[in-house]
Amino acid sequence: MRRVIAIAVAGASLAGCSSFSFDSLKPTPPPVQVQLDSIPSGADAVTSLGPGCKTPCQVSVPAPDSGFSVTFNLPRFQPTTVPVQVIRNPGDFTTPASVTTDPSPVVAELKPAGPPPRATRKPMRPKRPKPPKAAAAPAAAGSPFPTPAVAAPQPAPAAQPTR
Repeated sequence: MRRVIAIAVAGASLAGCSSFSFDSLKPTPPPVQVQLDSIPSGADAVTSLGPGCKTPCQVSVPAPDSGFSVTFNLPRFQPTTVPVQVIRNPGDFTTPASVTTDPSPVVAELKPAGPPPRATRKPMRPKRPKPPKAAAAPAAAGSPFPTPAVAAPQPAPAAQPTR
């Protein structure tokens, strides 16, 4: 009976070791310092990871597993987005692991925004002048067309026989 208990305890202890992960013992990656600049300076720079500042400046971002982007905005200039790659150097026994960014520093050249588009308008037609009402009466008298009050009544249509 002691053997069965000893085997059960040894099996349980080995099963517990297989589910143990050394990832929890790894330290969190240090934040990466990213230098941001723009031409012209004074643009608002915001990273896709959250932090931002007004250029020229330096922000601290957590080292992501993949790249991120930085968007630069300045009034009267077109916004510009610059992709940033994160490069991890694992290190070895003599050198510590390091994280760098490419490009470093991150620089964006902002282009001036063009003038706002003009609204297209339809050309206005000139209004025709209306003849004065006093002049309209003599013109109607000399007209070859009868006026509605003088018009002769229309003959009724003839009835058609039905079959």
